[in-house]
Amino acid sequence: MQKRILGNSELEVSALGLGCMGMSANYGPAPDKQEMISLLHAAVDRGVTFFDTAEVYGPFVNEELVGEGLAPVRDQVVIATKFGFNIDPTTRERRGFDSRPEHIRAACEASLKRLRTDRIDLFYQHRVDPNVPAEDVAGAVKDLIAEGKVRHFGLSEVGAATIRRAHAVQPVVAVQNEYSLWARDVEAEVLPACEELGIGFVPWSPLGQGFLTGKVDAKAGFDDSDIRSWFPRFTPEAMRANQALVDLLDRIAGQKHATAAQIALAWLLAKKPWIVPIPGTRQLHRLEENLASANVVFTADDMHEIETAAAKIEVRGARGTGNERHA
Repeated sequence: MQKRILGNSELEVSALGLGCMGMSANYGPAPDKQEMISLLHAAVDRGVTFFDTAEVYGPFVNEELVGEGLAPVRDQVVIATKFGFNIDPTTRERRGFDSRPEHIRAACEASLKRLRTDRIDLFYQHRVDPNVPAEDVAGAVKDLIAEGKVRHFGLSEVGAATIRRAHAVQPVVAVQNEYSLWARDVEAEVLPACEELGIGFVPWSPLGQGFLTGKVDAKAGFDDSDIRSWFPRFTPEAMRANQALVDLLDRIAGQKHATAAQIALAWLLAKKPWIVPIPGTRQLHRLEENLASANVVFTADDMHEIETAAAKIEVRGARGTGNERHA
């Protein structure tokens, strides 16, 4: 597996990470825990060193899964997790945002226990808390870094102005926003800010919650426990309209002897050397398919062809953030 450095930091990770959320939550009923631990081990065996989780996934159970699964290889991997929500410890109900410094510290301690580790390699603010200045958030994480409990600071779903404010207090090593061929708003301001400041970029949902693989059936519908069931972009009408994007990926895939998913990931990898996608999966064959995207090579002409064709396709439906039911 190829390696990449996140921005100007010394944090080296596999060119593709593994988004672990779906192993526990948000995409229908949770799969068998031992099967998911086996999948984590399979990812490590195939060279993946970058694993992404969050306290809110479950809540809590995904961190526990990642902690148990990666404990035998802890010093060989980079674990990223996230804070920023007020989660009732008894009911596990989400009650809005909370990035007060004292809460960040408490969230860190709890995550360390669930992850079975003495340090968090990359600690993201999961969502901006409108009641807490970015400088205070950065300062709280800076203190945790000084204490050795956190190695690096990250931000998720943020704009360029917030990145700059936080970075001035504590260097931001990675920004994690949604980015794929059907979610490209970060290209306007966020990616340029990351490039200017030397910050790595980690696209979440790089396969468009599975839609860009071409394997999502517009007629099938989704279980109520699947977040896509309330995402505007996954209505049958929107999916039919957005099929043109999958058709484009399929066409390029035919030229490259690859799959649509591999083309979608390879496109991201080709955009910048400091971009590290984190596709998630519950299946070994999909993991292997995703990792093989690192072997797909695009020329400048290939990229131009994809960009030109994609620019003609209007993506229908607002992108989902996962907060729709908790607003």
